[in-house]
Amino acid sequence: MSHGAGLVRTTCSSGSARRTAAARASLEGLLDPLYPRTHAALLKVAQMVTLLIAFICVRSSLWTDYSAYSYFEVVTICDLIMILAFYLVHLFRIYRMLTCISWPLSIFGFLATFLCLASIWLSYKISCVTQSTDAAV
Repeated sequence: MSHGAGLVRTTCSSGSARRTAAARASLEGLLDPLYPRTHAALLKVAQMVTLLIAFICVRSSLWTDYSAYSYFEVVTICDLIMILAFYLVHLFRIYRMLTCISWPLSIFGFLATFLCLASIWLSYKISCVTQSTDAAV
């Protein structure tokens, strides 16, 4: 089996190399100008706005004496802060400096957090149902 000569394309020429280097240098700054237009960034912004609206709705309601409302407030604010932190990590390219964190594996941390929250919610739901039936008897 012979390996014939193949076509090799290069993008380096005297003019394009300078333009490519200048474009790369402008993208290597502290702020990522392209990130806010990505789908991931828009999703994070939508999540933050939704959480903020949910927090404001619960906070301004008349029934804020119940512990479930307090729990909802804490969860919405914690989620809002967490999503804002990740938005800023990507916007300012902090993930490049945080080499001690395996970013692809952090997905499992989010999954574990979701499962813990589901467990807390189920436990709280069961305890509320038990308390309400005990009080009725």
